[in-house]
Amino acid sequence: MSWLRRLAEAIDKTFGGLDALKEQLTTAATTQFGSGWAWLSTDKSGKLAVSKTGNQDNPISEGTGMIPLVALDVWEHAYYLKYKNLRADYIKEFFEVLDWRKVSARYEEIIG
Repeated sequence: MSWLRRLAEAIDKTFGGLDALKEQLTTAATTQFGSGWAWLSTDKSGKLAVSKTGNQDNPISEGTGMIPLVALDVWEHAYYLKYKNLRADYIKEFFEVLDWRKVSARYEEIIG
């Protein structure tokens, strides 16, 4: 899949593969106390990072120089009606619907 090539290479280099990235995002999302977000972000050079923020905060407002590629919402309103308090089930399903083409396109847009 050539449209994913550069993002896939960056994921492999940074995390050791897609499964490891998913594991790090899952950990960030499940360990976020209360409301917040888990993020996959990049800087303009293409360096990737996983982070988490509470409430309305994000990598941009935190002044990290990182630009969000994926935002995983872990506020209760995002999952409670369907998953109740099973945040981990919601996160697992999130990866099933995540559009990696859009993530890749955003990555290409940012790094040029």
